[in-house]
Amino acid sequence: MLFELIAANTWLSVSVAFGFALLIGSFLNVVIHRLPLMMEHEWQLMAAEAANNNTTDTGTTEHPKEPATVYNLAQPASTCPTCGHLIHWYENIPLISYFLILGGKCSSCKTPISLRYPLIELITAAISAAIIYLYGFNLVAFSIVFFSWCLIALTAIDIDHQLLPDKITLPLLWIGLILNSFDYFTSLPSALWGAVLGYLSLWSVYWLFKLITGKEGMGYGDFKLLAALGAWAGADMLPLIILASSLIGAVVGGLMIAFSRHESQTPIPFGPYLAGAGWIALLWGHDLTDWYLQLLNF
Repeated sequence: MLFELIAANTWLSVSVAFGFALLIGSFLNVVIHRLPLMMEHEWQLMAAEAANNNTTDTGTTEHPKEPATVYNLAQPASTCPTCGHLIHWYENIPLISYFLILGGKCSSCKTPISLRYPLIELITAAISAAIIYLYGFNLVAFSIVFFSWCLIALTAIDIDHQLLPDKITLPLLWIGLILNSFDYFTSLPSALWGAVLGYLSLWSVYWLFKLITGKEGMGYGDFKLLAALGAWAGADMLPLIILASSLIGAVVGGLMIAFSRHESQTPIPFGPYLAGAGWIALLWGHDLTDWYLQLLNF
């Protein structure tokens, strides 16, 4: 009954989506900050375990220290990175806490808090509300909203760490295949081949570039992200995704080199451009393709 009531009123559904997505945006900030650290923590545990096994094999009694603290999305509680102040619940209300309660600063040490935190919350809420407005309060729209949340997290993590975690890209790939087994966005064969060809296309470019230059032009996470985008949008959207992401990446990279003295040899994350192009392709890919073909008189 409540679902039908919300779905029947456009502005009520948009408002509910905006409010709920603000909370998700706050959670995405946690994912963006902690997931790379969680991965580093896991790597340290693996290295410590390997070192322990090595010392056991050699008969020595010295054991390296293992990271003992629990670190995940829930623990430990959030604190100020500068003074260690424990962040209370009322200091973590999306948008309101940052602008009205904290004034953009830690309540204890007054260190400025990055504007990116409320920006992620606002972008997440605005995109989610826009999707509900365009597609309605239904399962297809919910799927696109979830897709958008994952891409927001991946984009921010790749910008910060040049890393696209498997813990996001691989579930995103499988969920795309599952949804398209019910023909949500494309047929299952198109989704399957979108995943396969998406991975193989960038994998081939990676190895060709490495054979020619001896350098790595991109990371394996880019292959997996394009595979996930292909699983959602279908194989026929891959040319649009690759072309759009490459063009945007070339323009943005050129501007960064020209205006910010960005070193030409400094790696530039490709994930944000793939994510943006994939998001556009899922929502408007067929319309853009038809428009382009009409321009060419096909």
